[in-house]
Amino acid sequence: MDDQRDQDLDTLMTALANEHRREIVRFLGLQPASISRLAELRGLSLPAIHKHIKVLEQAGLVDRRKLGRTTFLALRRRALGVAWEWMGQFHPYWGNDRETLDNYAQYLGSDSPEEGP
Repeated sequence: MDDQRDQDLDTLMTALANEHRREIVRFLGLQPASISRLAELRGLSLPAIHKHIKVLEQAGLVDRRKLGRTTFLALRRRALGVAWEWMGQFHPYWGNDRETLDNYAQYLGSDSPEEGP
């Protein structure tokens, strides 16, 4: 990854590191919603939800549109692509953790890996 992609990934992961923001992203993945509806669903005050939305916007995860007096948000699915791309690099190695350790132990010439605590 280049420096910009690394920075984008850091920003995205930081945004998703908070439970409220992950739930907002999950909900917006199903349908757009008003800011007040998101606050209600999460049990947050409007100032608190606005702080979370600001972080999501900085990460490029949400689009905002005002319709009349109500502001709606929608998920920008493409913004999740940087995380998908990063996680995808591990795809050839996916399997269960034990299988991975067993394969490594065989590679080292041992029958099984040492048992940890």
